[in-house]
Amino acid sequence: MGGPVGEEGRREVGLFRYALIRDAADAALSRAERGRLVRALAEVEHVGPDGRLVRVSRTTLDDWIRAYRAGGFEALVPRPRVLAPRTAAEVLELAFALKRERPDRTAAQVRQIMLAEGGPVAGLRTLQTHLARAGLNVRADGRSPGKVYGRFEASVRNELWTGDGLHGPKLHGGRRAVLMAFIDDHSRLLVGWRWGVGEDAIRLEAALRPGLMARGVPEAILVDRGSAFVSSPLLRACAVLGVKLIHASPRAATTKGKIERFFRTVRDQFLVELDGRDQIDLPQLNRLFCAWLEVVYHRRVHSETKQTPLERFEAAGAPALPTPALLREAFLWSEERTVTKTATVSLHGNS
Repeated sequence: MGGPVGEEGRREVGLFRYALIRDAADAALSRAERGRLVRALAEVEHVGPDGRLVRVSRTTLDDWIRAYRAGGFEALVPRPRVLAPRTAAEVLELAFALKRERPDRTAAQVRQIMLAEGGPVAGLRTLQTHLARAGLNVRADGRSPGKVYGRFEASVRNELWTGDGLHGPKLHGGRRAVLMAFIDDHSRLLVGWRWGVGEDAIRLEAALRPGLMARGVPEAILVDRGSAFVSSPLLRACAVLGVKLIHASPRAATTKGKIERFFRTVRDQFLVELDGRDQIDLPQLNRLFCAWLEVVYHRRVHSETKQTPLERFEAAGAPALPTPALLREAFLWSEERTVTKTATVSLHGNS
């Protein structure tokens, strides 16, 4: 496949491949379900990284799926790769011990802990395979992990986060504030958030990145098809972190019920208290919201779970956190720009 060259071009090719196979790579699919998806993808043309229409064979799609399972997003980036040696026994024993220590850990969380410790680490798909063979792919309640889409409630924390935006009060200058937020489906904890002045990839990162840093990496993120949520930066971040990005159907609004109910709580209990104030600025709005969130919402018993969001989230202990290096890689911005006559470049309106 022709197309862009250089590091940026290779990343674009990797994103193109990931966007094609991400649904078919879902480990929860049966062989028949995966086969139908792959056949459908192979029968139509797709817009390639260079803008031209391309057709991808079923064999190639299967190869990409296997590569992604074995090595994550980096395995889809077309660059010379050193073949990985067979997984050492001591690496697997450490993975087994980490899983036995806390059965609700996913293979991705086990791998993140091993990466943080600095030792040799197997690929995510390799860990998943060996954990399954060892009978360790079940949670503390004895259930095997299943599909997250369409479930009424995630069975463990960080199984599913849901993200969305809420339009809030007007700020000084007349612009309207927007809350970008992500809620943990199991605990109802607001894992990541930020008030800003728009719904774009920059504001989304400002909400999501601190959440990942403080609360760990979810197995899946459910969002709508707004421009910020279908952007290449979010797709790339999820690919690097091994997060399944799910875009809700416009006809399936109930799948985002928890974040919508949270937004109703924000309107009824937080924003209503701002009605009598003069227009405020963003720093003040973020400070007030943080105080309400941590003092009131996170510490009040939820009517459905009968626990506070904080208690329910922390019941399984401290979550495995991604390394700073992994987060930097996940949110690395790259754009092709032309240098101006004044030796400057413009990126997102900044020179």
